[in-house]
Amino acid sequence: MAKRVRVVRMSVEQPLWRALTAYRILTMLYAILLAVFGRDKYDRPWVAVAFLTVMAVWTLATLPKVAGAVACTKRFLGADLALALAGILLTPLADFQAQHVDGPTLPSIWTAGSVLAFAIKGGWRWAAFASSFVAVANLIERAEPSRDTLHNVLLVWVASIAIGYVVEVARASERTLARALEIEAATRERERLARDIHDSVLQVLAMVQRRGTAIGGEAAELGRMAGEQEVALRTLVSSGLVPPTRVSEDAAEGAVVRTVETADDESDAPGETDLRSLLAPHAGSRVSFAEPGAPVLLAPAAATELAAAVSAALDNVRVHAGHSARAWILVEDWPDEVIVTVRDDGPGIPEGRLAQAEGEGRLGVALSIRGRLAELGGTAELISVPGQGTEVELRVPKTPRGKAGSVR
Repeated sequence: MAKRVRVVRMSVEQPLWRALTAYRILTMLYAILLAVFGRDKYDRPWVAVAFLTVMAVWTLATLPKVAGAVACTKRFLGADLALALAGILLTPLADFQAQHVDGPTLPSIWTAGSVLAFAIKGGWRWAAFASSFVAVANLIERAEPSRDTLHNVLLVWVASIAIGYVVEVARASERTLARALEIEAATRERERLARDIHDSVLQVLAMVQRRGTAIGGEAAELGRMAGEQEVALRTLVSSGLVPPTRVSEDAAEGAVVRTVETADDESDAPGETDLRSLLAPHAGSRVSFAEPGAPVLLAPAAATELAAAVSAALDNVRVHAGHSARAWILVEDWPDEVIVTVRDDGPGIPEGRLAQAEGEGRLGVALSIRGRLAELGGTAELISVPGQGTEVELRVPKTPRGKAGSVR
């Protein structure tokens, strides 16, 4: 089953909802304490007691409503704001002097929690809407608004709008980041697929072209067609139009068929893989393999990708240096990284040839070698001197930066 690109992220709003929950509880307790210590000033204390009781029950009962944007519905916001406005307007009924003397209203700063809920839920426009009602209620409650009253009303209005605006900016940034992560994931999957196409289909097409040209006759025509398809496929791969889907290609007789897929399961295979067991099959009459005496353990995906990069380097030796060239593989196991060196005694690579090959769509080194190592957080360094062979040094950290897809 093909891999699905899934971006798991935590909403930037969630900490704000948690902070709002704590704010509502603390300001509820604060309003109750203000009423307890100032109980002597109330002409009708039962009004204050009744309202604060309703406010406390409402606050505790609706805590799940302010746990997230989904639970915080418009109906709840309207009821919450109505309760806050009722508390402001009931203050003169409990305290006859409230309209003439500056002092806290019955809900006090608990009212700001209702406005903040509007700001977090809907942004600055919703915040402006709610804070405007609060401002009007405060001006009505104060028959003779003082400078402090006007200052507090303006402060709540500006602060709520500012918070709402910050929330909108955070949401936009989150959407942009999510889109960037999706594009990066899709790009990495496309590059992984392009590497595998290079390792299988393109190599087979190139082989058919060479063999057909050498045999001649009808085989030469088949070779020409294979060459045209190779060029077309290379152009498609280099242009980034290859979709990140499962690839299964049946090659010509005698070719190796590879099926590449990344599973839906997010975890790699358990345990670790001995890199030596993946590289040992390359050893032969013209390939020498030098390995440490102890197992070279890597995560399965990292070991598989590193072995594939070594295989790509050996393919380049056979294609460009000829079948008579000798190659050496050296594995070094360091505490924090694994180094694999592939060296050959071929004619070497002329200066500027790699850049020219990439421009022509021949991305063997760029994708199959450097691309694989980049996925693992490693590096690939190529050193070549004309007439003295080529050396490719592959470095992979023991703790890979990312997780590569499994190659089976």
